[in-house]
Amino acid sequence: MKFTSALILAGFYLSNSLGAWAGEDAQGKQVFEKWCMPCHGKGTEYPGTLALDARYKGAVPGALEDRTDLAPALVQYFVRNGISVMPFFRKTEISDSELDALTRYLQKQPAQAAAQP
Repeated sequence: MKFTSALILAGFYLSNSLGAWAGEDAQGKQVFEKWCMPCHGKGTEYPGTLALDARYKGAVPGALEDRTDLAPALVQYFVRNGISVMPFFRKTEISDSELDALTRYLQKQPAQAAAQP
């Protein structure tokens, strides 16, 4: 009986966590599609993706959504400061909470996991 209760409780917890993650994922994806995808989408028609392909010569993917090595601090730095021809984005354009959602989306993990060291 205790085992069944524990399973039900774990299922409830996981469904709530996944639901929250789905909401965060949707916000991060929305921020990405609005601000990042015009330059960093998947394909050969995106100048940011082409620039990263040329820079890394296949060592890592050029498309940001295909990357697995994007640390939140790195993403936040480039969004706030820009680099080369990439502009910087003000907090009035991409808020801190939207930037957090974007970094989680690019990491493909929920907020709880992103907050852990």
